Amino acid sequence: MAWIDTIDLDTADEQLRERYEEIISARGKVSNIMKAHSLNPAAMASHLELYDTLLFDGSSPLSRAEREAIAVVVSAENDCTYCIDHHQQALAAYWSQDRAERLATDYRLMSDLNEQLQAACETATKLTRSPNAMTEGDVDTLRNAGWSDRAVLDIVLVTAYFNFVNRIATGLGVEVTPEEVSGYDYDPHTARDSEE
Repeated sequence: MAWIDTIDLDTADEQLRERYEEIISARGKVSNIMKAHSLNPAAMASHLELYDTLLFDGSSPLSRAEREAIAVVVSAENDCTYCIDHHQQALAAYWSQDRAERLATDYRLMSDLNEQLQAACETATKLTRSPNAMTEGDVDTLRNAGWSDRAVLDIVLVTAYFNFVNRIATGLGVEVTPEEVSGYDYDPHTARDSEE
């Protein structure tokens, strides 16, 4: 499951069991990336809070699908199979499976991305590849594509978050299997752009 020891629900102490039960209640099951945090339940709790804020907060101008698309693009850029598989599956709750797979392969070849999402993907790629090359002009590019400053902030936050998670997954050898990727609770009714 990972290159370090992990603790399962049946052997978890009270603090860890509480975290696992929160995750199961919200998502249907516990992912391997969360199990990899099991030796540090406080970090797991903080990670979950950040994840929920960035991916599920309804006040973001980015739809859930747009946030998942950024997750896929960043993870593909980092060649993080674990996160590609997970977030491509999540994106397929809003888009078709084929479209989600094409995004993971190379968003630059997609003619069916709107200008806003194309600009967000380009920014996410640049910030992932060459963070020191970022300039105010990159923010202007996002604004010119129609993103508000709050949206720009959220694009950067989601990009930074997935660079963080990609490094946890690859740094600890967190495994992904078809069974582990499937079976999570998604709410496609919250997406504003189900096939944009």
